Amino acid sequence: MSDARTMWDDRYAAPQFAYGTEPNDFLREARMYLPASGSILCLGEGEGRNAVWLAKEGFDVSAIDLSPIGLAKARMLASAAKVPLHTIPADLSDCDLGQNRWDAIVSIWCHLPSHIRQSVHRRVVAALAPGGSFILEAYTPGQIHRNSGGPKSPDMCMSAAALARELDGLRIFASRELTRDVQEGIFHQGPSEVVQLIAVKPA
Repeated sequence: MSDARTMWDDRYAAPQFAYGTEPNDFLREARMYLPASGSILCLGEGEGRNAVWLAKEGFDVSAIDLSPIGLAKARMLASAAKVPLHTIPADLSDCDLGQNRWDAIVSIWCHLPSHIRQSVHRRVVAALAPGGSFILEAYTPGQIHRNSGGPKSPDMCMSAAALARELDGLRIFASRELTRDVQEGIFHQGPSEVVQLIAVKPA
């Protein structure tokens, strides 16, 4: 078992939901940029709060994560909400996301070493259907000096400029770096340095 999987399994093994059960604020705000219906893939989705909210919005949602323990809690959350949810236990470093498959892909706090992230983002571009949307929120390198959540390695953080390079092939509709208050469970609490992005694959 990889060190990363062990860490996330340990975090998700606690009875409480590590990041709460409500969807990410930016994802909720970006709802208008998603298609009216269709299939959505949530990357690094953990315990499923964003995926379940999207399923409640009427989408056909698949959640991928390294931790089977996290995904088991995602299924539990979906069952409580009485919505269907597909879960995919897989390592993003080498999994196939498909070709022209998804109407939208969502990446909320999906932090990976930069060489893996760059590969994932290339696969995201290929995996989106023409006209599909990509919604992302992540911590920027400025976050490592805060104690409100996120990775402690700058290499695992993201910037608007880096994302524009990594997502070549998508049209960046909106991209910004800002400081905002994040209140999500026990691990994301307080002022945070984030990047938010909405991009579309040309039809």
